[in-house]
Amino acid sequence: MVKKDKKSKTAEQKARVASKQSKKAAHKEKKGKSKGNDDSDADDVDLESVLEEYAKQQTLFLKVTELICDPPSPRASSTIIGSPSNMNELFLFGGEFYNGALATFFNDLFIYLVDRGEWRKVTSPNSPLPRSGHAWCRGGNAGGVYLFGGEFSSPKQGTFYHYNDFWRLDPSTREWTRLETKGKGPPARSGHRMTYFKNYILLFGGFQDTSQQTKYLQDIWIYDCQNYIWHNPSLPPATQKPDARSSFSFLPHELGAVIYGGYSRVKATTAAGKQTKGGNQGVRSILKPMIHQDTWFLRIVPPLPESAAGTAPTIRWERRKKPANAPNPPRAGATMAYHKGRGILFGGVHDVEESEEGIDSEFFDQLFAWNIERNRYFQLSLRRPRAMNKKQPLADRGNAKRGRGKADEEELLRNLAALENPNIVVDADAMEIDIVVEEKEELLKPEQQILLTMPHARFNAQLAVQDDVLYIFGGTYEHGDREYTFDEMYSVDLGKLDGVREIYQRELENWHGSDAGESDSQDEEDDSDDEDMDGEDPKGVPLPRDEVERAPTVVSETIVDSLVDAEEEQAEPTITDTRPHPRPFESLRDFFARTSNEWQETVLEPSRKSDFGLDTSVKELRKKAFEMAQTKWWDCREEITALEDQQEEAGIGEVVSIKDRGSEAAGAGRRR
Repeated sequence: MVKKDKKSKTAEQKARVASKQSKKAAHKEKKGKSKGNDDSDADDVDLESVLEEYAKQQTLFLKVTELICDPPSPRASSTIIGSPSNMNELFLFGGEFYNGALATFFNDLFIYLVDRGEWRKVTSPNSPLPRSGHAWCRGGNAGGVYLFGGEFSSPKQGTFYHYNDFWRLDPSTREWTRLETKGKGPPARSGHRMTYFKNYILLFGGFQDTSQQTKYLQDIWIYDCQNYIWHNPSLPPATQKPDARSSFSFLPHELGAVIYGGYSRVKATTAAGKQTKGGNQGVRSILKPMIHQDTWFLRIVPPLPESAAGTAPTIRWERRKKPANAPNPPRAGATMAYHKGRGILFGGVHDVEESEEGIDSEFFDQLFAWNIERNRYFQLSLRRPRAMNKKQPLADRGNAKRGRGKADEEELLRNLAALENPNIVVDADAMEIDIVVEEKEELLKPEQQILLTMPHARFNAQLAVQDDVLYIFGGTYEHGDREYTFDEMYSVDLGKLDGVREIYQRELENWHGSDAGESDSQDEEDDSDDEDMDGEDPKGVPLPRDEVERAPTVVSETIVDSLVDAEEEQAEPTITDTRPHPRPFESLRDFFARTSNEWQETVLEPSRKSDFGLDTSVKELRKKAFEMAQTKWWDCREEITALEDQQEEAGIGEVVSIKDRGSEAAGAGRRR
């Protein structure tokens, strides 16, 4: 049990850690109380001089170099993102590592080659200075990767420095460019979030941490990638907008962006504990941690084409209803990555004050998918890999379905050719039909261990999705006053959910900080720690677990009821979707092969109703049809996964329609 004299410090530390970088003030306060001012380096380190020295060392690199290396050293508050120009690459930048005594900041740029399982380190003469708590995002229509802000501190975290610089990374050449924008830009900050919309980069929130206070922000900034200017749209005073916060989720949307959750500290009053002369008990002002659970939609309307260059887009904040089946209890430090209209959420921490004697924290290893349009959360569970069907060779599986899909398209292609040029008759048999979904060529790479449990519970893990695969890097875990930064990386196939692949995993480094409570009661604390650390290693982190299968995802009556209640609460109009629906155990490729005709008819429908005819080629038609089918397949993924789990539990395999089998259904095996 945590002793009373360190309760307030531990609570403040956990709260600040949950908001990423603001934890440092709590460390400094703890050191100041326990060791006096000798351990503070606030007056000894000139951060500007330190950063100038970093910049001089940076110029020693004459060109951009890229070398094979070991995986990155452990670090927190870094950023990871999938390359927008190469599906086989992930970028990792910056971060910090705190071992209980000293903090180290990084400005390394690492590249992970997915197809080779290989790490590379990039050095450049023009690179952002070391930092953590920064934000970056893809450039949308503009391409590239954009980075803003972050923070740096002295080794003992006595002084802080916040950045307000703005950078662009070219994913192909690995070159950094510092962007000098026109006019005023966002003030310095960290803990903010960025996303993209068309030719704009969106930035919201964050905090500014000083030695006296932490100020949370609620301003929205929009960068025009074509005119190189920042816009800070002003809203009428009565307009509703999100509260100030940091560490929230900020995801792209076809009409703007969406925000979910976040963390801040708000002013509150509490009893001072002493009575005044009049007999009334005094009150004092405190900063109370707050975990936000609200959802907002940022609607953006670009300026008209005839508007003057540099005209700001019009924005409006719209508060959404509370998401159905949201993670419970509410948690800080739960990170989210965008994937095909969904937000994939992992981890988090929830602080529970059990009594006046101490505080306890619950860490999570759960994985959720937030369907943005339907505003619903679905918990994702791992599943054992399905056994291969030995009765049919792997190369032959699906050929019949693809053949039927190709045959079904021939008549559609004739109609399409007639629409393009009614004077020409086209023989569909003589036309080449491009295959939209190509087989992936597997390259040799290091063998990866597959786990059937999620990685250890943690918060502030860094997430990225590339080619339908979720990557989980690092994260933080606490035990008592000790804080551990995980030195590992995992991947999860979001389509199959057939286990967690361990990309790499290394032992945690030792904690060098002093534990609070080193007093006459140390023996008593050690006894309680021994009880709390059953099954854990001496560093306070559980040992590697056996591969134990998790329970499959089941849509229980409670969840169904909560979804129904949420629908009634939202009172949104119900729209019947008549488009094709995926079947259990049906891959995206098979789904498109079965329904390609219908999707292409959907694409052609507006052209048939208009007087202008068809304005797209056969290849573009198939591409649009596949994009629609892919969106539908992922949109239904959680419900279909639940049906698959229920069928497997009942001993039912893949259900094949006799109608779809066509000629294969005839003969001795025909159903009577």
